[in-house]
Amino acid sequence: MAAGNQVTVLLVDDHAVVREGYRRLLERHGDIVVIGEAADAVEAHALFCQLRPQIVVMDITLPGVSGIEAMRRMLDHEPATRVLIFSMHEDIIFAKRALQAGAFGYVTKASAPGVLVEAVHTVAGGTKYLSASVAKAIALRALSSDDAAGHGLSAREFEVLRLLVQGHSISGIAQAIGINPKTAANHQTAIKQKLGANTPIQLLKIAKKLGLEPQG
Repeated sequence: MAAGNQVTVLLVDDHAVVREGYRRLLERHGDIVVIGEAADAVEAHALFCQLRPQIVVMDITLPGVSGIEAMRRMLDHEPATRVLIFSMHEDIIFAKRALQAGAFGYVTKASAPGVLVEAVHTVAGGTKYLSASVAKAIALRALSSDDAAGHGLSAREFEVLRLLVQGHSISGIAQAIGINPKTAANHQTAIKQKLGANTPIQLLKIAKKLGLEPQG
């Protein structure tokens, strides 16, 4: 997957200007080569299958399904895939969901530029990587008995909740993440039960506390 000592990377972010900045940052180090760029989950999966990059650097927030769902599809295709999530979300719940879904690392966009480069090198070497703020938050949460942020949602349920908050219908969610409508409806029921939400308004309020916002 990598040529010689070079690390091949697929960048996934829905903003072209942001991708350009990442590309320049990473390729400033001669051993990292960006071999492809994608703006959404569908394009990312197609390029992943075609190019077989060593590392996928991917945002969580993408048009349509999230980076976490895109990662799930990549892992289904190639279980040894190493995905490094690079996201604006600093809330621990996003990092936990990404790691539970199989991410090899999680770095926030608030990190210093060198952190992303260090993370790519670390993940390429086979070691998982968390930016300092995320690692600290996870450690503190592990020491706390308060697990309210988790609410017991699985990674798939969290993705369904994210799409519900964005206004997608059950049939739309089913199509987006590749499940049948009945299964999507069952996920919705489980989500409401776990969150204690009896109405759509209650569900939105709880989702907002979890860091999920409706699309503007």
